[in-house]
Amino acid sequence: MNIPGFFPLALGLIIFSFLITSIVVVPFINFLYKHKLTRRKEAPKNGTVPLFDKLHDKKAGTPVGGGVLIIIMVSLLFCILFPLASKMGVFIHSAFRLDWELVIIFFTFISFGLIGLSDDLLKIFGKPTKGLIGSWFGLRRREKFILQWIFAFIIGFMIYKFLGVHFIYLPIIGKTFDMGVGYIPFSAFVIVSFSNAFNITDGLDGLASGLLMICLIAFGVIAASSLDTPLSLFIALWLGVLIAFLYFNVWPARIFLGDSGALSFGAMLAVIGLLTGSIIALLVIGGIFVIEVVSSAVQMFGWKYLHKPIFPLAPIHHTFLAIGWEEPKIVMRAWLAGIILAMFGLWLATI
Repeated sequence: MNIPGFFPLALGLIIFSFLITSIVVVPFINFLYKHKLTRRKEAPKNGTVPLFDKLHDKKAGTPVGGGVLIIIMVSLLFCILFPLASKMGVFIHSAFRLDWELVIIFFTFISFGLIGLSDDLLKIFGKPTKGLIGSWFGLRRREKFILQWIFAFIIGFMIYKFLGVHFIYLPIIGKTFDMGVGYIPFSAFVIVSFSNAFNITDGLDGLASGLLMICLIAFGVIAASSLDTPLSLFIALWLGVLIAFLYFNVWPARIFLGDSGALSFGAMLAVIGLLTGSIIALLVIGGIFVIEVVSSAVQMFGWKYLHKPIFPLAPIHHTFLAIGWEEPKIVMRAWLAGIILAMFGLWLATI
């Protein structure tokens, strides 16, 4: 499989998955409305209303569950179409053991989605608990982190043990570093970091989903150039389903990803970077996600050690919202920045 030869197949899969998802997404949204699987108001009923709640509680009542739809659609379409691809003459090639690569892809996609789904259901139906600032909804941060690290270490171990990946490549200087068994905690750190970075970024209508679309286009090219058929087909199907979802997720959103999608998609994006050996490119292509999580870390540092915030609100997209930028303007400019970073990351991946 080469890039020119793969383009017609990839484009066909993108269009097909887009059309199928477009048919089911509206009934799915209606299903979420019917069963009241919607975002709830989080502002305290008494006392001072936090700035975050002032800016976001107007989104209450919007269905949450787009991530579940995307995970189900991509998984089903892949399970149906991938076996047919080889029978239709598509040459299936991978640098790894095919069975273990598929196990790693879908274990990541589904396991992190289940963590997020648990969090979503608790946010919708669970009782709030008092936090340092206002009330806390969903899984506790510590519980969520522990589950993420457990799954991330399992994934890192499988990549190291069964795919034989234990090195990182640094472009420009052209050096490859063998990390040995240290690759397991390293890959786990990358997975957990991107999972949370995506989750943090998913705060404005269409922001995280649009950035993910840009990232998938870039990594689709990288996966095709590395002759990884299963990963390329997975990305193509994911991209088509995502575009159909994004139509309803742009401002004003009719459906949100929820943590089920945010945690899963961030982790899966990290795994794609690991499988393609493009860690540095991942940091650049997903640069907006990196900036978002760093801004949140800086804000936490300010509260903990300086006892005051560094930004009006974190992550950084909330700062722009707090100073008066309109939500669509923030999202569009983030997409533009994401496109430039994706081009730079693609360049790094090809040198």
